[in-house]
Amino acid sequence: MKNMFVKGIAFGYLFLLMASCNINKEKSTPVLIDKEQIKKEIQARENEFAEIYNTGELKKIGYYADDAITFYQNMAPLTSIAERWEFLGSDLNSNSNKISFKTNEIFASKDGIQVLEIGAYSVVDSTNTIISTGNYMSLFEKRNGQYVCLRDMSASDMPFDE
Repeated sequence: MKNMFVKGIAFGYLFLLMASCNINKEKSTPVLIDKEQIKKEIQARENEFAEIYNTGELKKIGYYADDAITFYQNMAPLTSIAERWEFLGSDLNSNSNKISFKTNEIFASKDGIQVLEIGAYSVVDSTNTIISTGNYMSLFEKRNGQYVCLRDMSASDMPFDE
């Protein structure tokens, strides 16, 4: 009888221990994010980038995080701000084209901190004739209250000239 009593206490203790482990798990409150608002914020970042780029004031572009990496076609990834400015500057020096971006879709993390953007770009010449179009993907992270681009890549949808 004493043996059953000890087994019962041991079983009860084990049961309480297991139950307490489950009770102490914190239930996270879901964060509600407004995807339309995030899409507007990302589009505003794209518009700001295009406006500054089109004026040639590259050093004012606050679009990229310091640790961003950019993937353009037919070249090694750009991993520093200096490389990015050099590339964008050489592009600006060789033409007077204007670029614009359109955010088509966003995919936000559950907390809204990271956002993947799918968009399209268009480049026009001084007569507003379209000379290039394409698509891009950009990964953003919210830092200091503002989305900054961590990774981006683009692909032209124009025919390849040989």
